[in-house]
Amino acid sequence: MLELYWGCLVFGVLFTLVTVVLGDLISVALDGALDFLSVDYLNPTVVASGVTAFGGAGIMLSKYTPLGGVLAAIAALLTALGVAFVIYRYYVKPMNQSENSTSYSMKGLTGRLGEVLTTIPGEGYGEVLVRVGAGNTNHIAASFDRSVIQAGTRVVVVESKDGILYVSRFENID
Repeated sequence: MLELYWGCLVFGVLFTLVTVVLGDLISVALDGALDFLSVDYLNPTVVASGVTAFGGAGIMLSKYTPLGGVLAAIAALLTALGVAFVIYRYYVKPMNQSENSTSYSMKGLTGRLGEVLTTIPGEGYGEVLVRVGAGNTNHIAASFDRSVIQAGTRVVVVESKDGILYVSRFENID
């Protein structure tokens, strides 16, 4: 049984090293071929941490406790499940839910405040500056109300259509 524990421990450590060092290269090489296996709790990080914890706990329990082979294996399995759960709950799940991009969509600009950089004529286009995340972005804009909006005026994005932001004056009501 000790050989199984050592095998799991070594496999887990090697798997971790390979995925950390070669993970991106393998991912690009396979080009998403294994994406259908993508179930959160079967994430390689969760599985590898569980296998590694099983091997390490099994070795420790076999050598340093009076537990027999079956009881040590059950305790090691429970330890592995606990470690895998903690890794999934406090590392994998939050990382999957975090935003990993600084990109935005044009539709996501609706409702955002901006400032007119180039005067927007009633029947034409100007330019607005809109704050997105930690930066700013410039966009072609037209007046939603078909009224002239002078440079320096605060505006709100009413809609986005065909790459153009349709804006109206922002009326600050206190």
